[in-house]
Amino acid sequence: MDRTGERPTGLENEPHRVLTYSQLRSLNPNPDPRNPSREIDIHLTANMERYMWSFDGVKFSEGADPIAFRYNERVWVNLINDTMMPHPIHIHGHFFEVVTGEKGNRPVKHTVNVLPGAKVAFDLTADALGD
Repeated sequence: MDRTGERPTGLENEPHRVLTYSQLRSLNPNPDPRNPSREIDIHLTANMERYMWSFDGVKFSEGADPIAFRYNERVWVNLINDTMMPHPIHIHGHFFEVVTGEKGNRPVKHTVNVLPGAKVAFDLTADALGD
C-alpha cells in the first residue's frame, strides 16, 4: 500500500509537525515531463534474523544481476517493502521524482525511505552514464 502520507517510523506520535513525502513539492518544475517508457517492480526483501537485505529475494553476494537502465531512459520504479522494517533506498548518481500526486512539481530525491509493508513509486530519468 502507498504509505507516503504517513509519518516515518518512530515519529508517529511526536507532537511537532512532521512532513511526509506526500506533503512535499519541488520548488522548480520537474525537468523531464516525459511519461515513463516502462515500469519495474523491485521487492525489498530480507532475512530479519540476520539483518540481511535483498532485492526480489536475492542478495548481492549471491550474484544478483544489476538493475539496468538505458541512458536517458525514463522509468517508473515501484519499490515494494515486503519486510516489517523501514528500508531506505539510495540510487547512486541519480535523482528521481517521488510519485506523490500530479506531475510537474513532484519532490526530487536521491534517497527514499520505504515503510514496512509499503510501496513507494518514483520516476527516474537515467541521465548519468556508468554502472
